[in-house]
Amino acid sequence: MKDADVVIVGAGAAGLSLAYRFMDGGTPRARTTAGQGTRSAPRVILMDAPKGPLRPSERTWCFWEEGAGDFDDVVVKSWERLCVRGPSGQKWESRPLPWRYKMIRSSAFEQFIHARVAVSPLFERVTAAVDSVDETPDGVLVSGTMPCGRPLRLRASWVYDSRPLSELPPARTTLLQHFRGWFVQLSPTNDVVRSFDTDSACLMDFRTRQPARGLSFGYVLPLGPDRALVEYTEFSAATLPTDSYDAALGHYMSEVLGLGSFDIYDTEQGVIPMTDARFPRRVGQRLFRIGTSGGATRPATGYTFAAVQRQSRAIADAYRSGGVPVPPRPHQRRSLAMDAVMLRALDTGRVKGVDFFTGLFEQTPMERMLRFLDGRTSIREDLALGFATPVLPMLRTVAELPLLRRSGSRH
Repeated sequence: MKDADVVIVGAGAAGLSLAYRFMDGGTPRARTTAGQGTRSAPRVILMDAPKGPLRPSERTWCFWEEGAGDFDDVVVKSWERLCVRGPSGQKWESRPLPWRYKMIRSSAFEQFIHARVAVSPLFERVTAAVDSVDETPDGVLVSGTMPCGRPLRLRASWVYDSRPLSELPPARTTLLQHFRGWFVQLSPTNDVVRSFDTDSACLMDFRTRQPARGLSFGYVLPLGPDRALVEYTEFSAATLPTDSYDAALGHYMSEVLGLGSFDIYDTEQGVIPMTDARFPRRVGQRLFRIGTSGGATRPATGYTFAAVQRQSRAIADAYRSGGVPVPPRPHQRRSLAMDAVMLRALDTGRVKGVDFFTGLFEQTPMERMLRFLDGRTSIREDLALGFATPVLPMLRTVAELPLLRRSGSRH
């Protein structure tokens, strides 16, 4: 039996970020319990899944940030210009200063965090599959099995669980954001004189073939003049076979971008729920959920990383101040309400996804869009953004939502 103040279950973005915030970048806080309302630095155990199906593959995390950030040492690339392309090739591009769009790879992030927190005598990382998490009168008991087959038992005052949920909570609307990406290198013998614009990231390119229901777009993150991450993404009710994504990517690279011959040196693929489900963050007196399972994923976009950072900072600050370190709500109620309307309008087919998003970017400055997606816009700005959408279908959806019953996900 090992004792800790805090056990973090799962070493993805949420678990690693929370460990980093508790360790304050690897240096234990020199606090004492003598001062009322404060706690000494916690002893933290990070519990990671063994290699296998429980541990996710390499992932890419993107976010926008003002100026320098905590993780700039492992940012693969950042872009000061962002663009969106309409189905006919029209282009909306701007420099949304002071924001920059940044990209991190999960393996580099893990190494960065571990190098900083592992120097603390208060931090320990263990590898085990979780068997059960149970509250007891004096804390929380986490039971697991180590790769060698030995049982592991951890007792903690507080437990933060970042594992994916086995099923989504009841919702009125649930779509899927599903995608596949190619890391590509243009061939040296390429007879097409094209290259990537290394200063501009294309967030949505609607020149892809559109599905019968939902929407699709290309996503291009240039890593150099001859290298990029190129993804095909759909918002729809069901995922596709891998060869269908590859066919869509091949068409986008060759027919839309016109890039000629290229080599694929890595791939990534994923599915992100887009749902208005309510994710409980507190599931016991001392047991909490964080990350995607704690509602950190923004329903309208799938972005998670920035909300995870806000959530983890707030938890660590609450712990140090002597309060109950409950994960805060990652997104404002008003933002979630607007996302719920958008998801329902798309799911019912009342609005066409391509028209919806191109209309927004055509009428709304990029800087304001980023602030909206980060939950920093005013009510007045949100109303203006609402009038940039198809008003009558959206108002009908607003009136309908309170009458809808939340039910289990169909996915």
